[in-house]
Amino acid sequence: MNIYFQVMNPASTILGLWNWYSPMWLVAAAAIGLYLWSHKGQLSARSGFFAAAVALFLIATVSPLNRLAHGYLFSAHMVHHLLLLLIVPGLTLLSLSSEVVENVLKRKSLSVLSAVFGYPLVAWAMGTGAMWLWHVPTFCVASQSIPSVGTFQTASLLAMGAAFWWPVAAPSASRRIGTLQGVGYLFTGCLACTALGIYLTFSPVNVCPSFLTATDPLGITPYLRNNLGLTPANDQQIGGLLMWVPACLIYLTGIFSLLVRWLGRPQTDIPAGLTPVRTYRLAGKK
Repeated sequence: MNIYFQVMNPASTILGLWNWYSPMWLVAAAAIGLYLWSHKGQLSARSGFFAAAVALFLIATVSPLNRLAHGYLFSAHMVHHLLLLLIVPGLTLLSLSSEVVENVLKRKSLSVLSAVFGYPLVAWAMGTGAMWLWHVPTFCVASQSIPSVGTFQTASLLAMGAAFWWPVAAPSASRRIGTLQGVGYLFTGCLACTALGIYLTFSPVNVCPSFLTATDPLGITPYLRNNLGLTPANDQQIGGLLMWVPACLIYLTGIFSLLVRWLGRPQTDIPAGLTPVRTYRLAGKK
């Protein structure tokens, strides 16, 4: 039965749009196995971040969101990108223990990679540039129409997202930049996303022509456009607003976390050249 006639039954519609045969299930299973092996099966509070990262990765790659993001809704496409670039990599880094990461980075090939990621300007350019790059019309159309390019896009978003978050969320404190540097780093990232969001919101409906000319094998386009009012123009504006507001909230959450961690650090070190300040009681000198 055509899915358009099943929209009154949301459960069957959603179930029908899950991709149960995607290789991304194997990728998620391999990631879970690697995480458990590297942490010797010991779970901690950090493991919750990893569980959330895997769940959101599957939502982005095999759920109805992924199907809608390819040829149907530009707004779903934007959520797909935000999950893979900003949220999944960040949660993954937060889930890793510093001991495991440092042991892995002792390998020469990976130490070179971490050194490259350690340059904040390089990492910042990779993270912010990824979103702009994949919204160049030629690349956007290719990712929609060529499966291998779509797979490469997913991998690149995850890798560039990890690169972006590394200077501020690396498991080892020694590999992170300073707090004030981190605030500036994330704030300028927010500005870059804001600029892209404004461009997408107010530009003509041609950022990704695939959403105008794609076929409708599921038969749901009339429902999306007529019943939900998601015309191409409205849909692109929603996508731009998603990049403009929610994306910046992610960066602001990172800034808030950095400040909380900075304010909560123990005040045990005395700067060189300063002497301890003596304390006095009301009753007299101690």
